[in-house]
Amino acid sequence: MSALLSEILDPKLVVLEVREGTAAEAILEIAELLRDHGHVDDYFKFGDAVMEREGRTSTNTGEGVAFPHARTDLVGRIALGIGRSAEGIRFGPSKELVHLIFLFGVPKQMVTDYLVCVGAVARVVKDKARRDALMTATTGEDFVEQLRAASLLVE
Repeated sequence: MSALLSEILDPKLVVLEVREGTAAEAILEIAELLRDHGHVDDYFKFGDAVMEREGRTSTNTGEGVAFPHARTDLVGRIALGIGRSAEGIRFGPSKELVHLIFLFGVPKQMVTDYLVCVGAVARVVKDKARRDALMTATTGEDFVEQLRAASLLVE
């Protein structure tokens, strides 16, 4: 697992049941959590930047996972907020609903570090059994531990 990924995984930044039903609302809900923990100052501008990026090309992987993100000066370091939805949320034109949302805020100068982090998460969630384990985690701590443990297996 990338040392950088282990630095940005935080159980306090995991929403185990996203309340909102649209991609934009879910992104704002997770962005608000990032703001509340000091990772982003203006979560509305951050949410707009993410949605502008999402509007160009959806980050829905087609496996129930989305990686919405923005390269922006609204964050001082790479930030990762995670949301989970049992019901699923539509992201982009895909008919497959998203259940796991990995929202990244990326400083413009840290694109390579972002690619390392998103790649590590993508390798984990590519496996259905690992996605299922994340869907059954009962706490933010359990979710992060499942992600860390699976990351070690795919390195």
